[in-house]
Amino acid sequence: MSHAEWNQLNERGITNEMTAPGLAGLPRRKGEKPIIAAVNGYCLGGGFEMVVNCDIVIASERATFGLPEVRRGIAAVAGSLPRLVRIVGKQRAAEIALSGLTFSASQLEDWGLVNRVVEHNQLLATTVATASAISENSPDSLRVTMEGLHLGWEIASVEEASSALVDGWYRKLIEGENFREGVRAFVEKRKPQWRPCKL
Repeated sequence: MSHAEWNQLNERGITNEMTAPGLAGLPRRKGEKPIIAAVNGYCLGGGFEMVVNCDIVIASERATFGLPEVRRGIAAVAGSLPRLVRIVGKQRAAEIALSGLTFSASQLEDWGLVNRVVEHNQLLATTVATASAISENSPDSLRVTMEGLHLGWEIASVEEASSALVDGWYRKLIEGENFREGVRAFVEKRKPQWRPCKL
């Protein structure tokens, strides 16, 4: 929602309660496929919150990030604050969220939010290459790995997350055709022929 739209709602006495998942559903997603952000230019407010909720972030050297909400009397409540604390640590998250200042792509790469900063004209090629590398892997393994990442993100206990992954997902993985195909292809020194994920 733009500031102009928010202002119109305020003038009519309507409050945005932030009850919908908004921001393309990223704050509350538990997707089966990784979301890769290619960031070019300004990534502020809602855009920044979307990036915090992505799995991989590749940024142009020209990208600028920030949460300016506090400068406008609002707050970033679409899931980015607790996730930001986990990604960059409490003090760095506090600096980003409380100052409303902007941060360079290289700064956020150093802090762990951005996977890679690339030359501006290489942004899309690098992002597509990353996605292509992921897509060449076993769909079943990717599905189970995504679950492991979600569990690690949501559950504080490593033991609980690991047990849930092994008991709930790894057993399904090793019973699937892609597990057998991956091992067979390795032994036979050939590229695996993956089948669609059935997990």
